[in-house]
Amino acid sequence: MTQGFSRLRREDLLKTACEVIAEQGFGHTRTVDIARAAGVSQALLFYHFETKDRLFAQAFTYAARLHLNALGDIERSTGTPLDRLRILLRLCSPAIPTEGWRLWIDAWAEAMRSSELEEISRRIDSQGRLLLRSIIEAGVSCGEFKCADPDAATWRILGLIDGFAIQTHVHPKVLSRRRVNVLIRTAAANELGLAVEKL
Repeated sequence: MTQGFSRLRREDLLKTACEVIAEQGFGHTRTVDIARAAGVSQALLFYHFETKDRLFAQAFTYAARLHLNALGDIERSTGTPLDRLRILLRLCSPAIPTEGWRLWIDAWAEAMRSSELEEISRRIDSQGRLLLRSIIEAGVSCGEFKCADPDAATWRILGLIDGFAIQTHVHPKVLSRRRVNVLIRTAAANELGLAVEKL
């Protein structure tokens, strides 16, 4: 019972850490900020995570696990390639307001200085690419999509999504979220020989 409670408490602490880091950024977040937001002492944080760097890495791992679980749900889906593509584009869309993108963008910056964050972010990116490429290949195989190079199309689509995510969060007044959504859907449709309306 105590172990179960401890595990749940740990999950709550990681969730709170993600929320605070997404709001304040890795560079401006102190352990005392997370402790206050979670309603616990700093001593309890250090009991569970030992150091600030470990807490940050495990918070990002927690967020990564949630995202990988969502990717896994799409991978296991029995929908058509087009259905699965729609779900994946919606999940990854920077046009949907989410604190998650702020966390990812900040983590990418930190990953240039942290091998642990770099490994985690690379694993998430790799899983997303593998999933999108498999969806495109399945769509080509069944005749839903037309794409001569699924691997290159995957890199271009996800690179565009990541780029727009940065634009919409760093320069939020430059492009409307609706415009971003249209641009991403149009690019994906062009890559796969689809009418934009299908996405």
